[in-house]
Amino acid sequence: MTTDKATTAGTRPSPPARPALSRPYIASAALALIDAGGLSAFSMRKLGTGLGVDPMAVYRYFQDQEDLFDAIAETIFDELDVDSLPWDGTWREVAERYCLRLREALLAHPHAVSIFATRPVRSPASIDTGVRIIEGFQTAGFTPAQALQISRCLREFTVGHALSLAVIRLGARSRSRKPTPGSSSYNILAQAADDTEIDEHFDIGLTAMLNGFEALV
Repeated sequence: MTTDKATTAGTRPSPPARPALSRPYIASAALALIDAGGLSAFSMRKLGTGLGVDPMAVYRYFQDQEDLFDAIAETIFDELDVDSLPWDGTWREVAERYCLRLREALLAHPHAVSIFATRPVRSPASIDTGVRIIEGFQTAGFTPAQALQISRCLREFTVGHALSLAVIRLGARSRSRKPTPGSSSYNILAQAADDTEIDEHFDIGLTAMLNGFEALV
């Protein structure tokens, strides 16, 4: 009986091939590292270790850490899957769905929200999305200037909300000294806070903003 050479004693399976380094791959690895350990614990050295390469190898693809963080913001933006937005719908449908997806993508990476919030995203996908949104608003009757102002308002509201909620989810609520029911300092504000969820106001705010913008047409 013959024995296949691949199964003879002493042979070892080939190790899995390590993914080739690229800007998108490194940015995704860096985002995963920040998700796991937090932004304050991130370093280029730890990134290199996680990638299985010398940390200096990362600098062949990024000028510095800020350049890497720009790419991380682009990676988060790509999670919005903007091509599947309801582009054939009304400007309001596109704007609402975009904001909801942006919020969802940011809250999936609470440690990295501050990275996204502190830099413009200028990837080709982001720029193309901005152009399509402005064109859709213009078709609905807004001027290009109004369309840009509205887009900025919606983005800032959404990112600001996500940033605030991320801080809470990362531990701010556990450090809160909110008064408890029955205490002398338990007032109507504390009661209202107990009767609502910390993120329920997003939908109210977004609806109010869209209603207000609609009046500009």
